[in-house]
Amino acid sequence: MKRILRNTFTVGGFTAVSRVLGLVREMLQSRLIGAGVEQSAFTLAFAIPNMARKLFGEGALTAAFVPVFKGEVERGDVEEARRLARMVMTTVIAVLGAATALAVLAVTAWMGFGAHSPRAELTLRLVRILLPYMVFICGAAFGMGVLNSLGRFAEGAFMPAMLNLVWIAALGLLCFFPGLAITTRVAVVCWAILLGGLAQMLFLMRCMAKRGYAFRFALPDFSNPRFRLVWKNTFIGAVGAGAIQINYMLDQVLAQCAAPWAAGVIGYAERLMDLPLGVVGVAFGTVLLPTFSGFFAREDHAGARRALGVSVLQMLAVMVPASVVTFFCAPWIVELIYEGHAFDATATVRVARALSVYGLGLSFFAIQKCMIPFFQAQKDMKTPLNVTLATIVLNAALNVAAVVCLPQEWRHVGLAASTSFCSFAGCLLFALAFIRQIRYNTRH
Repeated sequence: MKRILRNTFTVGGFTAVSRVLGLVREMLQSRLIGAGVEQSAFTLAFAIPNMARKLFGEGALTAAFVPVFKGEVERGDVEEARRLARMVMTTVIAVLGAATALAVLAVTAWMGFGAHSPRAELTLRLVRILLPYMVFICGAAFGMGVLNSLGRFAEGAFMPAMLNLVWIAALGLLCFFPGLAITTRVAVVCWAILLGGLAQMLFLMRCMAKRGYAFRFALPDFSNPRFRLVWKNTFIGAVGAGAIQINYMLDQVLAQCAAPWAAGVIGYAERLMDLPLGVVGVAFGTVLLPTFSGFFAREDHAGARRALGVSVLQMLAVMVPASVVTFFCAPWIVELIYEGHAFDATATVRVARALSVYGLGLSFFAIQKCMIPFFQAQKDMKTPLNVTLATIVLNAALNVAAVVCLPQEWRHVGLAASTSFCSFAGCLLFALAFIRQIRYNTRH
């Protein structure tokens, strides 16, 4: 338990640095780009590489890979662990590289057909810039999974700060060119993200090499049972992660239908939520997957359950007060961090309304960060998939109802409320699955 806390503090400390840098980044971006259609176009364009990150990076693939890789490490079969890591990463880079090239060609062709609205034209232009980021961030996230499995958490936790530093540098540079159009500013930000993603991947690959896991291209061996297990579980997890991302894209489309500014406003509120959730929730989630995998590799089910209980209690001790503060103090938080220049008082009110509602779900978001790796570490991808699909259907229905039934100024609040309520529903479903598992193990 002490090791969990020590590693969590390590990840949480670096994540806190990253989140503070993220706040600085958002303060600059809100003043230079605002909360209008340009920010909405950027939010939608950035969602596409983030979708790949969830599927092939720190999402389904990492969740499927880490328990199998950790099992090899626990057994002391270092050579097989190296071989497995190289085969999986080679496959990921090859698949994503090909997909990126085809996507860039498709977007370029789409831009050449007919006239588009200014907002659509900008979104397509930003998407084309950001598409290669998929390869970089997924390679970096995979490297983080390898290092975490080896008990090296600091390098992966520092990785997000690298992107923020490059992003902030680009925004700082833009401050010296006040005459640039907002569309040009947001394009510069996208190029900075691309550069930051490349730096992240190279950094993590260097860290892997120092730990004896230097990346080399290795042809996949589909006769290898562990390699097949990784991709089987990745496919199951990808169904859930893909459904989440489809739901996220649906949320973005519905936000565009709710109001022209709604997607950007919700994006600003979500990034404020990332500060407490990232420092505590993501820190625990990052540490717990390899930790639980180690317990289950040693057949220590009781130890895994104890670790889960302690982690949930410690997380709630932080997240409940953070939820209360976020709910009641949202207007002052948003005004302090965002308001100024292109970000006016109206934008402050809109973001604060969404942030207050997100605050209600903060503790439930965090609990799921503990519950999901508990099942994934047992190579059980179906339970998280079933919970995900159930909450997605509920979220989609509530989102449509919010856009149809609420006044325009409150539709984005309805979208945020739906997300918070669904996180509560997800926690209940995970708790029921956990109870059923205990009863089954007791009987057998």
